[in-house]
Amino acid sequence: QVQLVESGGGLVQAGGSLRLSCEASGLTSSRYRMGWFRQAPGKEREFVAGASLSGSSTSYATSVKGRFTISRDNAKNTVYLQMNSLKPEDTAVYYCAAAAPRSLSTWSNVDYWGQGTQVTVSS
Repeated sequence: QVQLVESGGGLVQAGGSLRLSCEASGLTSSRYRMGWFRQAPGKEREFVAGASLSGSSTSYATSVKGRFTISRDNAKNTVYLQMNSLKPEDTAVYYCAAAAPRSLSTWSNVDYWGQGTQVTVSS
């Protein structure tokens, strides 16, 4: 019943911006940490950004810090990823992720994944 649906991906020139959205259904949004991962062809899926249950605390991969911003609206069951100053190396399929809180603050165990949305940045 749980479903995470991403949207907002597309083709953009280097230096441009995109805003990804992830709408969750079948779960209580405020009870899950929400985050974004990405995977380029032939590479491992990597963590991009994460948000606490309320969204008050956020974390980012070093490669995107200062350029990307994660936010969430629990009333709308939606998490966003604002991506600015995009670079060709940001090209990947971006996945929304939901993880129940655990004893350790880690993204090693994700409970639910979205289907992914393609982001392509041209130079």
